[in-house]
Amino acid sequence: MPGGFGLYLHWPFCRAKCPYCDFNSHPLGPAAPDPDQWARAYVAEMNRAAALTGGRTLGSIFLGGGTPSLMPPALVGRLLDHAARLWPLADDCEITLEANPGTVDTANLKGFAASGINRLSLGLQALDDAALKALGRIHDSAQGIAAARQAAHLFPRLSLDLMIARPGQTAATLADELDRLFALIADTGAEHISLYQLTLEPGTALHAANPALPDDADQLYIQTVARCRDAGLPLYEISNFARPGAASRHNLLYWQGGDWLGLGPGAHGRLTLEDQRHALGQHRDPATWLATALEEGATTDHTILSRQEDSEERLMMGLRLAQGLPLAALPDPAIIDPQAKQSLVAEGLLADTPNHLQTTDQGRLLLDHVLPRLLR
Repeated sequence: MPGGFGLYLHWPFCRAKCPYCDFNSHPLGPAAPDPDQWARAYVAEMNRAAALTGGRTLGSIFLGGGTPSLMPPALVGRLLDHAARLWPLADDCEITLEANPGTVDTANLKGFAASGINRLSLGLQALDDAALKALGRIHDSAQGIAAARQAAHLFPRLSLDLMIARPGQTAATLADELDRLFALIADTGAEHISLYQLTLEPGTALHAANPALPDDADQLYIQTVARCRDAGLPLYEISNFARPGAASRHNLLYWQGGDWLGLGPGAHGRLTLEDQRHALGQHRDPATWLATALEEGATTDHTILSRQEDSEERLMMGLRLAQGLPLAALPDPAIIDPQAKQSLVAEGLLADTPNHLQTTDQGRLLLDHVLPRLLR
């Protein structure tokens, strides 16, 4: 099926809640989650999902969170082994685990590698100790660098996360930090960077504190895009940069309209069944998810998208990609206003391509402006 097929497993627990984070993540309490109980819940959900998708080949598996590197490696191995029993795995199946440098050491990194993880996504977020403290991270820059170097010896593929446009950051301090990042990439052979602009999300502690963010955030982003390109890791999606051939295959499922199962508290998935696009969501609360997964099933939202809803979603995701998307990728191309498209081309926000939709560098900065104008 076009677009591929993947599996996302959400582990909702963290050691501490970062003040900028609005993800469905929960600080660990005094009692650690029971690995066997959680394994049985994930297995039950995978079994239910396989009844709908059995026989499809998994091209990617992604363990996200939360902080999946808090999972015991034996639990990760148990889940990956079960997935391989339910679905054929592609020969080059990409199996990613997100890791916080403050939660890993040589022993558990070796355990994750032995369990089948072949791509580590390491959340450095900053290479500056004061910034890490302000971001509420539980690691310092030395721990982040050490974790990246250890991971480079254990995993065939390594991705590093960084956050820019932080309070007090300037073009000069960003340039210095990028120098350190690219030195680390040269040292470790990391092939991918996920790079995000800090935003104050409603409901977070950072939003309540309301720190001043840089006025030139867009210029800091443009500076970073250029530096990554010059370092051989060009932008392929608004927040992601990679060496040729090293893009995240799993995340491309989202951006290119593929299918994926989303299992775990608050996880969402998309499935094409009998030529209809199904949107599925699971209970957000970990205790509720666990109880329902072990009993009747944890899926709480199940909607069949209309052709227009499906097209709008594919457009929203596809325009994030540097390569954009062909009009033919939309189930209902008539949602596009041709006059608005030409106006956006004239303004330099869209490329002048008759059968393709592609934002320019400037257009990606104004994507929230471009999208609503394109729609009839």
